[in-house]
Amino acid sequence: MLESAQNLVDEHAALEAQLADPAVVGDPDRLRVVHTRYGQLQPVVAAHAEWVGAGEELGAARELAGEDPAFAEEIPALEERLAVAEDRLRRLLIPRDPDDDRDVILEVKAGEGGEESALFAGDLLRMYLRHAEQRGWRTEILDATESDLGGYKDVQVAISAKGSPAPGEAPWARLKYEGGVHRVQRVPVTESQGRIHTSAAGVWVMPDVGEAVEVEITPNDLKIDVYRSSGPGGQSVNTTDSAVRITHLPTGTVVSCQNEKSQLQNKESAMRVLRARLHQLALAEKAAADAEARAGQVRTVDRSERIRTYNFPENRIADHRTGYKSHNLDAVLDGDLGPVIDSAVEADEAARLAALGEA
Repeated sequence: MLESAQNLVDEHAALEAQLADPAVVGDPDRLRVVHTRYGQLQPVVAAHAEWVGAGEELGAARELAGEDPAFAEEIPALEERLAVAEDRLRRLLIPRDPDDDRDVILEVKAGEGGEESALFAGDLLRMYLRHAEQRGWRTEILDATESDLGGYKDVQVAISAKGSPAPGEAPWARLKYEGGVHRVQRVPVTESQGRIHTSAAGVWVMPDVGEAVEVEITPNDLKIDVYRSSGPGGQSVNTTDSAVRITHLPTGTVVSCQNEKSQLQNKESAMRVLRARLHQLALAEKAAADAEARAGQVRTVDRSERIRTYNFPENRIADHRTGYKSHNLDAVLDGDLGPVIDSAVEADEAARLAALGEA
């Protein structure tokens, strides 16, 4: 497996030559593709150089150890350096999710628990918005249906990186593990006797594919309805038919947006979400049909799976997929999601490495 890195090193060298080719430099689209791939390979090239260098130094130390005891003393440290370099290179050679460089559309939907669930959905939304702020990502609320007490029955937010993030640092690469059922245990504001209730909210994370060519939508496959937007309790908040509902007839996928005052803006937002959902649907169908689908790895977008519990009385958060537990729930809800997501990334990488070892 590690030897295969040489092919990527050779590809990186070829791309470097292309970046100096006037024909490539003069073609913005081609230059963008070459530059992106060149950047993606940089970490592999650096890790490969470190692995090769560590191996050569260890080999030399072992060869000279019989003549000079000082070289023998260096061997343990060099062996550790080689092991660390090998582990880093091996992880970088794990097949990447082709969507890892994309932004995301994240949806939070209230579930069991009525108003308490809607309030918890609002807490989750704030958590993701604060986490995005801490990472320097941009956020945009695409559509939201508020509850009577100020929570959310359903809310969709676009989260995008600024510039070109490093491999594994884009919104999809990090947030794809958030999909599933999030359960909360606490005393609701509607509870007068102080009893702890359990409710849940669902999270769905989709790659934001934009105008990606792999998502083809035929106008004849769409049924578009317009209506007046509504707020908490169902009251009308607009006097014009600005809200838009789009139904993709072949799949039955329904998307609605009413956040903007303009019908055109709502239609654009709805189409953006529809493209993301159809892309995700295609990926799910492909995985289901693939005999080598990642059945044992961390799930990413299944809203039927309970993935995490937020226990307020104990200030505890627990991820049921990775075994991660921590008593800093207040900090997590304030956006400090890094360690929780890291546990999912590590579990996913371990499963991928195990699968490669079995292949």
